[in-house]
Amino acid sequence: MLTLSPDALIAAMNAAPPVLIWGLLLVLCFSAVLALLRFFGPAGLYVYVAVAVIGANIQVLKPVQFAVFPDPVALGTVLFASTFFCTDILAEHYGRAAARRAVLLGFAAYLLWTLLMLLTLGFRPLAAEEAGPGLAWALPVHEAMSLLFTPAPALFAAGMTAYLVSQFHDIWLFHLLHRATAGRHLWFRNNASTMLSALIDNIVFSVLAWVVFAPQPLDVETLVVTYILGTWVIRVAVAALDTPFLYLGRAIARSLTPPAAAARA
Repeated sequence: MLTLSPDALIAAMNAAPPVLIWGLLLVLCFSAVLALLRFFGPAGLYVYVAVAVIGANIQVLKPVQFAVFPDPVALGTVLFASTFFCTDILAEHYGRAAARRAVLLGFAAYLLWTLLMLLTLGFRPLAAEEAGPGLAWALPVHEAMSLLFTPAPALFAAGMTAYLVSQFHDIWLFHLLHRATAGRHLWFRNNASTMLSALIDNIVFSVLAWVVFAPQPLDVETLVVTYILGTWVIRVAVAALDTPFLYLGRAIARSLTPPAAAARA
């Protein structure tokens, strides 16, 4: 009987072109948003934003080499960009207050997760003689968890500042364009607000993380070309590719309940 273990699945994906796995991740994220919306309404999107913010901050620790970029690119872009997809659905159908609530829940979830992991790491790890043969597998766990979940205060502050600024800007601009277009051209509102807000996110994070808080600030060319514009290209692509899913989200939201009056304000 043919079985596929997690290790074999990971090995198979490692052998595939990274852009293929990137596409699968993209489809999974957008499909998950639609499924959670369909079965749980706006509450499902709140859950997704919280999970995505935590997951993106873990994914960003893994750099990947894509053929189209000369240097490795950190992951997390797709997962984080999908939170803009969620807030645009919430803003369109449930109002600005609902979208802002999702942003704050994402921030609270990541802050709580960070504090929980700090306390977890605060427990002294077992020594080899304490673990014995039965718990030998647990000895490297503390080091692995420490590597993943010990926050760098500067990066945490830069990331969460950029997250709040860019997300609230996205919600504001989305509604401004909603009024300017009299509720038409959803594709335009989605792409314009998300692409500009993603650029703001990259600028705020990069300036804070690599200049203001950095012991050795980056030069301007590296900062702009590699860190601000480099990953922004990917985020522009994600914003464009989420447009069909946004229209599916609109159909799902309208089937659940009529658009909230607040969304038209």
